[in-house]
Amino acid sequence: MHVNAKARKRASAQPEAHRQSNEGRSAGVIPRETARITDLSHEGRGVAHVEGKTVFIDDALPGELVEWQRIKRGRNFDEGRLLRVIEPSPDRIEPRCIHFGMCGGCVLQHLSGEQQLQFKQKQLMDSLTRIGRVTPQETLPPLQAGSWNYRRRARLAARWVPKKNRTVVGFRERSTPYITDLQRCEVLQAPLDQLLVPLSELVTALSIRNRVPQIEVAVADNAVALVVRVLEPLTEADRELLRRFGREHSVQMFLQPGGYETIAPMEDVEPLEYRLPSFGLTLQFLPTDFVQVNGPLNLQMIDRAVELLALKPDDRVLDLFCGLGNFSLPLARRAGQVVGVEGEAGLVARARDNASRNGLGNAQFFTANLADESIGSAQSPALWAGKFDKVLLDPPRAGAKEVLPVVAKSGADTVLYISCHPGSLARDAGILVHEHGYKLQAAGVMDMFPHTAHVESAALFVKP
Repeated sequence: MHVNAKARKRASAQPEAHRQSNEGRSAGVIPRETARITDLSHEGRGVAHVEGKTVFIDDALPGELVEWQRIKRGRNFDEGRLLRVIEPSPDRIEPRCIHFGMCGGCVLQHLSGEQQLQFKQKQLMDSLTRIGRVTPQETLPPLQAGSWNYRRRARLAARWVPKKNRTVVGFRERSTPYITDLQRCEVLQAPLDQLLVPLSELVTALSIRNRVPQIEVAVADNAVALVVRVLEPLTEADRELLRRFGREHSVQMFLQPGGYETIAPMEDVEPLEYRLPSFGLTLQFLPTDFVQVNGPLNLQMIDRAVELLALKPDDRVLDLFCGLGNFSLPLARRAGQVVGVEGEAGLVARARDNASRNGLGNAQFFTANLADESIGSAQSPALWAGKFDKVLLDPPRAGAKEVLPVVAKSGADTVLYISCHPGSLARDAGILVHEHGYKLQAAGVMDMFPHTAHVESAALFVKP
């Protein structure tokens, strides 16, 4: 049974007559209980301790006294649903989004922006201490850009719902396989924030409306692209509907009938690009390429990376997990040589093209599987072997454990680690410090995904 988002918000914000915790036991109704919230979990859920057992309660904040219902029992912990806040936290604010509480995209909109940053900084530092057994000598001030309409890349789910006689388009609901029926999204960058209902109407009008599972969206500095996944061939009428939608809303329309290699534009399009004005760079990318989700925050992150690495004109820099050159090309503006390594050949090709297009002859790019367990024990591939002065790593959530021996062998006295998961960063930080002799000089968070529990961070390691 779905819970109405507005109803949940009203239930958590408005007081009602107190009911005893044993209410309804005899009638088989789930009893209402009260609890004091002591902390936030890494997923952004309130943590309470009831009769010696940990309970996680969605949308509850530390310090609050809440009324809740137990919805799931486990051996080590239980899960609960917030019914109302009896004593609210001073850090509680009104969520902007009407879908908050149901949509799984954001879980912290009810927490003030300042406290969101403190929560993320605490997650980072706790992970470093507990998992890596390391503590930075310096805490970097958090980076934060705009907290609304920041998201330039997203994958929207789509599903034909016969009972509603239309297609639902949105993000997954919290902890369910259902799709939130979004009317608008407060974190998607314009014009995507206003296109959810038109997209629902578009897919509903297609002959294969029940065979369109997702739409990937990308906002570039010069254009907007939509990639429509189709599991059956389209009729010519379908194609005309899609083309007309693109023209009416000024977006580039792509079809994806199979894997990523099958993606193709429906009409002539201009290449997507984003600009790094501080470095005089323009990077081109495909609509499904990995790019940093938050464009303004990405600019700050690159500036911080260049500052922390303290590049010299003759430095040789190794950029691991380099993607399409997001860090490599700015670094090449300041260093003598940059070598980028990435596992996806398509991204490497676009990194090379971006270097050439921007007139950078001192940046080279190579393809290698950096998650291969043998890469650290074997000699580095000849093309990017040798000594380096600085190393930058920007791995996926799994981290960079396999490639850390390569970092140690590089001879670099400075290593900057950009992380999207504090647990894997903490594990790798422990290896760099305790096994390879680096010192954790500084660490801090960068708010790439405001209103979510996602923690992006940077950690600087130096040879003592």
